[in-house]
Amino acid sequence: MNTIKELYAYRQMIFSLVKKDLRGRYKGSALGFLWTFINPLLQLVVYTVVFSFILKSNIERYYLYLFVALIPWIFFSSAITVGASSVVAQKDLIKKIYFPRMVIPISYVTSSFVNMLLCFIVIFAVIIFTGAGINFAALPALPIIMAVEYLMALGMALLTSAVTVYFRDMEHILNILAMMWMYMTPIMYDKSIVPERLLPFFNLNPMTHVIECYRTVLYNKAMPDLSTLLSAAGFGLFFLVLGCLVFNKLQRHFAEEL
Repeated sequence: MNTIKELYAYRQMIFSLVKKDLRGRYKGSALGFLWTFINPLLQLVVYTVVFSFILKSNIERYYLYLFVALIPWIFFSSAITVGASSVVAQKDLIKKIYFPRMVIPISYVTSSFVNMLLCFIVIFAVIIFTGAGINFAALPALPIIMAVEYLMALGMALLTSAVTVYFRDMEHILNILAMMWMYMTPIMYDKSIVPERLLPFFNLNPMTHVIECYRTVLYNKAMPDLSTLLSAAGFGLFFLVLGCLVFNKLQRHFAEEL
């Protein structure tokens, strides 16, 4: 409770860091903030071409099937890779003044989350433009799914950013793990093609449940399965608690290590 109260007291600092990160993300580039939309669209084009014409997929409207999973994955991947170095990147600030160190990963994950929300504008534009249709009765589940993913991403960012202060190789290891994790998550393929004997391992992947929920609402136009949503929420809370515990334990010596 003390941590929550302290973070609330520094809410203005979190807001300022989020605003700074969003403004500075593409500062100096010719297209500026448009890269928020261009990056995922270019990835969508590449994956769609590969899986529609080279490694052909029989999934109807594959571009949409992929897009509604790719955008949430980009956010989550960024939280655990770039977010891992967020504390190290702010070492000068940490050495100069006191503030709750959790402010740094929270502000980074929040700015990435805002970035994802902006990309969802493109998702809805694609859905409307292609006539795929929207189930408005299922849409209220979308903010819940987003909140679950945010908690999971925040927990992972707290965990990895704290460990990276002591073990700098972590950020390089995470880049490899994130790539492996992406292919172990049904983003570019349907879970139905996974051999039955491997399904228990796939279900241990927290992002499998999150991606399935997004797809059910935006692609299948239905309410997500309650058990899948509860599994995702359980994983989200687990990683958040774990991340908070590890971060609180390791933050005491951040200044000395940095």
